[in-house]
Amino acid sequence: MREAGVNLVSLGIFSWALLEPEEGRYEFGWLDEVMDLLHANGIAVDLANASASPPPWFTVRYPDSAPVDADGVRQTHGSRQAFAACSPDYRRAAAALTTAIAERYAQHPALAMWHVHNEYGCHNQPDFGPHAERAFREWLGRRYESLEALNDAWGTAFWSQHYYDWSEIMPPRRSGAHVNPSQQLDFARFSSDALLECFEAEAAIIRARSDKPVTTNFMGHGMGLHAPVDYWRWAQSMDLVSNDHYLIAEDPRNHQDLALVADLTRGWADNSPWLLMEHSTSAVNWQPRNIAKAPGQMLRNSFQHLARGADGILFFQWRASRAGAEKYHSGMVPHAGRDTKVWREVVELGAALEKASELAGSRVVAPAALVFDTDARWGAELDSHPSVEAQPVRELREWHDALYRAGITTDLRQSTDDLSSYRLVVAPMLYAVTADGAANLRRYVEGGGTLLLSYFSGIVDEHDRIIMDPVEGGGYPGAFRELLGVEIEEFFPLRAGEAVALTAGSGARWSELGRPTTAEVISRYEAGPTAGSPAMTRNLAGEGHAYYVGTAPDEEALRSLLPRVFADAGLERPAHSSEFPDLEVVTRSSGEASWIVAINHGEADARLDVDGTELLSGTPTHGELTVPAGGVVVVRLSSEATPVAEPLA
Repeated sequence: MREAGVNLVSLGIFSWALLEPEEGRYEFGWLDEVMDLLHANGIAVDLANASASPPPWFTVRYPDSAPVDADGVRQTHGSRQAFAACSPDYRRAAAALTTAIAERYAQHPALAMWHVHNEYGCHNQPDFGPHAERAFREWLGRRYESLEALNDAWGTAFWSQHYYDWSEIMPPRRSGAHVNPSQQLDFARFSSDALLECFEAEAAIIRARSDKPVTTNFMGHGMGLHAPVDYWRWAQSMDLVSNDHYLIAEDPRNHQDLALVADLTRGWADNSPWLLMEHSTSAVNWQPRNIAKAPGQMLRNSFQHLARGADGILFFQWRASRAGAEKYHSGMVPHAGRDTKVWREVVELGAALEKASELAGSRVVAPAALVFDTDARWGAELDSHPSVEAQPVRELREWHDALYRAGITTDLRQSTDDLSSYRLVVAPMLYAVTADGAANLRRYVEGGGTLLLSYFSGIVDEHDRIIMDPVEGGGYPGAFRELLGVEIEEFFPLRAGEAVALTAGSGARWSELGRPTTAEVISRYEAGPTAGSPAMTRNLAGEGHAYYVGTAPDEEALRSLLPRVFADAGLERPAHSSEFPDLEVVTRSSGEASWIVAINHGEADARLDVDGTELLSGTPTHGELTVPAGGVVVVRLSSEATPVAEPLA
């Protein structure tokens, strides 16, 4: 570990069975030894409270503490996280274990921070068992206060679902047809809150005994983005935000997916520095084809996270395991030992991070933002919708990629956040939006901002009810119809693999029949039942501009659209984004100094016009720097080259 430059170790995460071999009897001798050994070698500890996976004796003694799936099948131990979040027995046992660990190690000199649980909701959510049933009713009672309000919010007049007693309400278990989508949406919120209650109870025990920061590792895993937990809400309970990320090995642009997830994690952290709690040195074990990382890829991955706001880079795991489900998951020390590519790159990374350590505490400079509300994502992913192709995570990633290719760094925010500092805001598939969220976006535009909304946005409120006049209607997108200056009367989803011609380029997945009211039409559908209807529009509102894109545009369509959007927003594409499209460049700034991190994902050297000192080599750039193919550079900018993030006029 000293050779590799390791200075922080996560410890004890899945150790409940070893720490508590029988109920109420704890064995800490081995953990004492490891804590002391790490401290003696100058290595700090991120200590877990080990509540993530109850031991087999626990589920044998308390069988109803195990989670139940939507079909009513109770799970059991044999893997991990075999517990129901609302089980009183689990919560009691987890609290007792947390108390014992916190009291023993709160003053240990190796302790740097606390790691509560692990990857909440990874395998056991949602739980549909009796404990969740009871707690869901209580949660609904607090949210709605009356059955009259609940029936109105859920639209229970449809399909004879009206509730007359709280005891009639169940979790949305398997049924003969589509379960009420409003019920499903509330159950997703409840399930996230149930796990958050577990975290907060255990964190409170620790905080009462220790002043060290408390966190848990989020799961912004590649492409899917972990669905069961509302991390925007959770982040408010963290002393610092930490995240796990694993590449989807077969995704040819997985480096862009990594950038998106890092940007999202920074959003959860409210642009404060965050911690990469886990990623892999090479292959993982859980994908269909677990492809090893190419030489240099570990360094590039690590510095992408660093560039986009991480102040610490950790891996799972230290040694590749000899047994168990993750024995083929790479480690810092692989099965083949130290005379390996992986180990040499681990040592190289440790040295490089030390040279770049002055970036710690600085913030990422981003002139644009993407809006990604959890409720909008959950709502758009419900069943009984116009098309299975309406996928909010894919839409988010494609718009992030469009800005990424243009060399524009983006923050991720919620619709209700203060957006006034951004020149451009893109809201991809903001399906569900509150009145406050819609009003906030309108204020942003009227105050001089440039907003781009994609199709299937502003359709429903927070209860998944269509936003419309109940008598007159008015068309889609109800929440943004006036702001966008368009009225859409009918959706025309496209068939699988189908594209529709536009004035420039083509669109996929989706088309719409409608008309402009006050908007300028930039592009129309040129064929099919929507021919002549607006596909892309631009509307003036106050001092700003609101764009609408009613389909999934191809590259040609984007080339015709984005220059206008960027011009209205006052954004210029960096020169490198056109000349060297595989070169990723991100700026971090402390206010007093600024740094550029440049990662070359291509197979040819790239050139960057920059004046400063390259930290990894210790050499001045003299105004121009070559970033070798597959390489990474970190430049401390000279004072006159320091960029300034300017607010909107």
